Amino acid sequence: MANVAITGAGRGIALELVKLHRAKGDRVLALLRDPDSASALKEVAAGSDGLVSLHALDVADDASVKAGVADTGSDPIDVLYNVAGVSGSTSSELEHADFDAWLDVFNVNVNGPMRVFQAFLPRLKPGAKVVSVGSQVGASTWPYAGYEAYSASKAALHRLMLSVALGTKDRGMIAVSVHPGWVQTDMGGPQADLTPQESAEGIAALAENLTPEMSGGFYKWNGEPHAW
Repeated sequence: MANVAITGAGRGIALELVKLHRAKGDRVLALLRDPDSASALKEVAAGSDGLVSLHALDVADDASVKAGVADTGSDPIDVLYNVAGVSGSTSSELEHADFDAWLDVFNVNVNGPMRVFQAFLPRLKPGAKVVSVGSQVGASTWPYAGYEAYSASKAALHRLMLSVALGTKDRGMIAVSVHPGWVQTDMGGPQADLTPQESAEGIAALAENLTPEMSGGFYKWNGEPHAW
């Protein structure tokens, strides 16, 4: 049985990851801003025989992250999924950018995973895996304009995970970022290619099959390397 922590656990890909790991018999720490409003997640937890627990944690807030992680106890963490994120503006901001909104996007998408990683770091032992959900729009190899704040924040997240990988190599940890695919979530829309379950299944399989040589990489949801 693995101990798994998942941010943004109330919906979408993160909720499906909770379900997958609960089905495997793993202990799941479901982290989200408002546990009281997460009816689907609460239903999963209620039927989990204690394997799934809900913990209030807002990745955008230092104190909330520290309190939320402290609430999860002291057991070692085998897998940490950084899933929580925001998209920001959906239109081009090349001519007119709302920089206060940009700061919010970067705070959630870049600072957030770093806050969570640092808070869990004392419990990430050799062999622990950190999997952060990025996006192919954050890859310099992907010809795309739009969602400028979101794209730039995901590029920063990819680079951050490389730093985490290099900085924890001597500890025997593995850190990667993953493009989840175009997913039928609130962000991706109903016309997207993948269901949240399909994306989560691929991401969970990637996490299970990670090796030290893969640390620092950027991968597609199906486990293939993604140029960035």
